Amino acid sequence: MTSAANPAIDFRSDTVTSPSEAMRSAMASAEVGDNVIDTDPTMRALEERAAGLLGMPAALWTPSGTMANLVALSVHLSRGDRFLAPRDAHVLSNELGSAAWLAGGMPDTLEHDAGPGRPSHGNLRASIGARQGPYYALRTTLLCLENTHNASGGSVTPPHEHAQLVAAARDAGLTVHLDGARLWNAAVSLDLPPAALTVGVDTVSACFSKGLGAPVGSVVAGSEEFVARARRMRQMLGGGVRQGGVLAAACLTALDQMGDLAVDHENARRLATGLGEFGWEVDEPETNIVLARVADLNVTLEWLGKLGIAALPMAGKVRFVTHRDVSATEVDEAIRRIKAGER
Repeated sequence: MTSAANPAIDFRSDTVTSPSEAMRSAMASAEVGDNVIDTDPTMRALEERAAGLLGMPAALWTPSGTMANLVALSVHLSRGDRFLAPRDAHVLSNELGSAAWLAGGMPDTLEHDAGPGRPSHGNLRASIGARQGPYYALRTTLLCLENTHNASGGSVTPPHEHAQLVAAARDAGLTVHLDGARLWNAAVSLDLPPAALTVGVDTVSACFSKGLGAPVGSVVAGSEEFVARARRMRQMLGGGVRQGGVLAAACLTALDQMGDLAVDHENARRLATGLGEFGWEVDEPETNIVLARVADLNVTLEWLGKLGIAALPMAGKVRFVTHRDVSATEVDEAIRRIKAGER
């Protein structure tokens, strides 16, 4: 059981991190303005920096990644438009149906025939072509990609596969949105700049409050014209904040910490190796998410909780997420507790 001598180790998500002291200091001293009436200067600095990192002309801060994706889909879709996304994509499974309910889109899935979380360009072309028809048929207008793919264990789409998917979408006249909530992890894993993973897309979202450790905030980026429309949509959804520079300062500090994600990736591999050594069925993680197949998901999660190890279910498996608030020592301790608990 969890106690003062046996504290909880929290692998539920990389969203559970607490702001660092440097982040808190930046928030306290941030230059601010009214970001709805005109522009908050610190927010402007964040949006300009994020746009540059993502290879886009402009960017817009949002309070959450779900709102960033919803803003993009609301701008891109007309009511009844069909859009495609990889099976178990966050926009399909974890955003409460807002893509259909609020953005008005008709979602359809692409199977992972190129690897975990990765549909092939041939699959995409076939899926688009299979739905061509008369005026009363569904009109496919948008492809929504995800990198890294959360439900597939933080799997990474490499640049050449991304380029093939974008080319297939372009050939069919589709707009492309990239849900890059953990794009920073993909970039660090591949040792590439984030902009190398956004080539050809119309819009991209990215999150500051996951592995980068900010308390609040995401960004959605695209053309200047897109961001102007997105700003209005954000306001409709209640995402316009006033002195947002307090939050933007934390996000700017988070971007300075991007290289630290490599430590999280190493800790995920450390955890996967340890679990595998005593029989757990796990895949080699590409980034900071470890998925474990177990006989009974609910029983396993309850058992882990009694050991002082917090995890969550994902795609029918146990999901462990490493992050900046879990050290290598704590990873080793989690492995020790699990091994001892199985005796």
